[in-house]
Amino acid sequence: MEKFKDSVFYHEAIHEINYSFGDFYLLDGFVIAEINEGIIFNWDDHGKKAVEDISYLYDSHGQNLILIANRINSYSTKPTDWKKFFKHRYTLKGYAVVSYSNFGNSIALIEKWFIRTRTKRFKSLGNAVEWAKGVSGSRMVS
Repeated sequence: MEKFKDSVFYHEAIHEINYSFGDFYLLDGFVIAEINEGIIFNWDDHGKKAVEDISYLYDSHGQNLILIANRINSYSTKPTDWKKFFKHRYTLKGYAVVSYSNFGNSIALIEKWFIRTRTKRFKSLGNAVEWAKGVSGSRMVS
């Protein structure tokens, strides 16, 4: 498991947002989310605030953004809350999950049913970042 702060990509972060429920790192064309241990991540308590802040900083509704969920901690999500994300007219160019366990892979498969965008699963943060750079057209290199 690799925390984004410990990766070779950390120096590429444009902005960092730290919430009580997790950390979000904004890069050129994509966002990396690391949710804290034990959180039950849902739209009303967490997602809405994070999406509003990130959309404001990128001046976008996510049309050209990619989200990478770096699942370094054990936490729960409410996959059906993706419907609330899209109901508010937010979109994503792509969504990636970096999972370090079989259980995490199972959750990612369930989420895929609710996400209306390109999704991908990875076993390493580095591979997910390289994929996001390719999809977003990011010019930054590590």
